[in-house]
Amino acid sequence: MPTPSIEEISTQLESPNLRDRMVALASLRDVPAEDAVPLIKKVLDDDSLQLRSMAIFALGVKPTPECYPILVKILETDPDYGIRADAAGALGYLGDTRAFEALSRAFYEDTDWLVRFSAAVSLGNIKDSRAREILYKALESEEVVIQQAAIAALGEIKDINAVDRILRFAQAEDWLVRQRLAEALGHLPTPKSLSALKYLEKDGHPHVAEAARVSLKRLEEAGMTNV
Repeated sequence: MPTPSIEEISTQLESPNLRDRMVALASLRDVPAEDAVPLIKKVLDDDSLQLRSMAIFALGVKPTPECYPILVKILETDPDYGIRADAAGALGYLGDTRAFEALSRAFYEDTDWLVRFSAAVSLGNIKDSRAREILYKALESEEVVIQQAAIAALGEIKDINAVDRILRFAQAEDWLVRQRLAEALGHLPTPKSLSALKYLEKDGHPHVAEAARVSLKRLEEAGMTNV
């Protein structure tokens, strides 16, 4: 089946049939960002939340100078919390450190946990060390998924000072929290990290134990072979 032209995709994005619009948006996957973004913009205000969500994700993986301000505006103003969360996530994919302020505001001010979760994940994805204090606060959240996001993000930004703060999660009830801890410690080369990973390697959940083994290997390859 031949690849549709830009003109054909543009026309299909205006179809009254949602499936046609979704297929058209998906077909932009292999189109260069500068050609894709003007077409993605056509469906950013679509009646379908699912299509809007796809379009926002597309902006995150098709970076042009336009994408950053569009995503920040959606994050700050859209009435739908799912769409705001999508925008926060897409800003993480962009990897633009200018997003630090917008993501920080979203974490502190948005009333929905899903948006705060996405903001915490993306603060890790943009690898900005200024996120440290926000992520420390996220560790204290009552929402377990936000704790997971914060642990992972602290690993992403390689905040060695976080080790003492996150080790208390080694016995967390939720195995995903323990898995995120094992993954994060692989980016935080300290003797305490090594000790904790040897403990987590014996975890009763196979995913946690495997994550600990992978992180131990990473630390050993980085030259940390003993406690």
